[in-house]
Amino acid sequence: MKYAAVIFDLDGTLLDTIEDLADSMNAALQGEGHAVHAIDAYRYFVGDGIENLVRRALPESARDEESVNRGKAAMEAEYNKRWNAKSRPYTGVPELLDELTQRQIPIAILSNKPEPFTLLAVNELLSPWTFFPIRGARPDTPRKPDPTGALVVAEELGVEPAKCLYLGDTDTDMKTAVGAGMYALGATWGFRPGEELLRTGAQTLLDEPMELLELL
Repeated sequence: MKYAAVIFDLDGTLLDTIEDLADSMNAALQGEGHAVHAIDAYRYFVGDGIENLVRRALPESARDEESVNRGKAAMEAEYNKRWNAKSRPYTGVPELLDELTQRQIPIAILSNKPEPFTLLAVNELLSPWTFFPIRGARPDTPRKPDPTGALVVAEELGVEPAKCLYLGDTDTDMKTAVGAGMYALGATWGFRPGEELLRTGAQTLLDEPMELLELL
């Protein structure tokens, strides 16, 4: 077997969370008297952490530090109310995770979602499977696309980075995988188009989760 572990992004890769993220941010925007956005706009707002999501969603005239901090607090409060209202694993993800577990292949998660929300989502929506480690955004580690988090995950797994598959759905994920020296897999069922993933480092595109098994 060429690859010994699989590291997953969370939102847009394992879980379809876009509606809950959009609904939460739109509620926060409405609370501040700002215009809301269509769900598809959020496919490009998300991926780089909650602060960048808020900054992108706010009007250009309201992106000062105070407004972003206020928007971030409002977004987190709204998301806490509805983070699991519509979010579900993508079709094919449970079957992939079952097969990886059956083969005893280690699986891990590295997300730019704040770690408390990352753990909540995994514990409720992905509870049948054992991921280790599970890392969300935390103050002591740079966010993706900085490769630090991915390298820490590989170290905790005890697997060389070159023997890790990294599956994600955004340019941020592809840059992370490339920077960490991992095999970059692009999930075309996620938030961004395949062309973007190839342009930013994807070595293989997957149209369905189970296609990952062909690389093991």
